[in-house]
Amino acid sequence: MNVLLVNGSSREKGCTKEALKEVARALNEEGIGTEIFFIGNAPLPDCIACNSCRETGKCVFNDVVNEFVEKAKDADGFVFGSPVYYAHPSGRLLTFMDRVFYSGSKHFAFKPAAAVLSARRAGTTASFDVINKYFTICSMPIVSSTYWNHVYGSKPEDVQQDKEGLMTMYNLGKNMVWMLKCIALGKENGITLPYNEKVKTNFVR
Repeated sequence: MNVLLVNGSSREKGCTKEALKEVARALNEEGIGTEIFFIGNAPLPDCIACNSCRETGKCVFNDVVNEFVEKAKDADGFVFGSPVYYAHPSGRLLTFMDRVFYSGSKHFAFKPAAAVLSARRAGTTASFDVINKYFTICSMPIVSSTYWNHVYGSKPEDVQQDKEGLMTMYNLGKNMVWMLKCIALGKENGITLPYNEKVKTNFVR
């Protein structure tokens, strides 16, 4: 089994990565493979609603999004990490997630996921809520911890002093291991994935 951990920060080796590393440590201790996927700090085009991905299975912008979706096909779980900007996840991560989930949603269904945030002081719970909404629309079980999944600090060494935050990250990793093993055991015992009906309406009909 393997888990993809997404670093949605502009800084590859910043506070967000410190949080993700602690989640990965807990996963690795239980034999779960991990990869921290840095989405980069180059500008990313937003989704333009062209719907070409509905026919090709790939986003029309052939960049880090398509690279990630290819990896997602074989992943068993996901952690999406972001710094907090104005009480919100990074715009780069949200652009990335908009396109990833629209073009490759079938590769995420029924796979456990978690959101992880880093902040200097505040805005983590609002950002946590934003990222979790991607999971709930894709039938993804959300992995919880022993507190909301965030760490504090304005630089990596600050995060290392946030002992409760790091404990939350570690416990999150352990909880994800438990969920992954439960899902695998269910599959081994013939428990199949549910079939979800899909009916689309708008507010007037």
